[in-house]
Amino acid sequence: MPELKRLHAGHAPAVLAFELANRTYFAASISDRGDDFFDQFTDRYNASLAEQEAGICAFYVLLAEDGSVLGRFNLYDLEDGTARLGYRVAERAAGRGVATATVRELCRMATAMHGLRTLRAATSHDNAASQKVLAKAGFVPVGPATPADLGGKSGTWYQRDLQPRQPPAADPPQPHHR
Repeated sequence: MPELKRLHAGHAPAVLAFELANRTYFAASISDRGDDFFDQFTDRYNASLAEQEAGICAFYVLLAEDGSVLGRFNLYDLEDGTARLGYRVAERAAGRGVATATVRELCRMATAMHGLRTLRAATSHDNAASQKVLAKAGFVPVGPATPADLGGKSGTWYQRDLQPRQPPAADPPQPHHR
């Protein structure tokens, strides 16, 4: 059974293998990370761990039984109860509900572990799979995403409120006068 784990230094080789094995697959629906990402992988990975340690971001990997990475699920810019969600799932796990189930799990964890109330995610117009995942996980479209938001592509921002908004407190009952 796959398991969602907080990213740590020991995951680096499996994360790099995941990114390399799925680079072409990812580039078909999202912007390619570029050669610099791979050339500077160790420095970037360590910078991500530092951001996580500082509480700016929270990074997770979905691990298969053999320790290989099936997906990455990230919360960026944790601030004021809100964060951005980003995720990518290996081609070998795509189309089987893995992304939807893991996004739902991360939504629960975002509240319980990070105190988040709202998650936002952007996906391009041509990434139908990601749009379906977000909709099935309870996200609703909230407005346009620009090419700057999506690495050169246009799309839509989605949002999910994680904690139901509390209704305003009712006025306390007034004593009855006779």
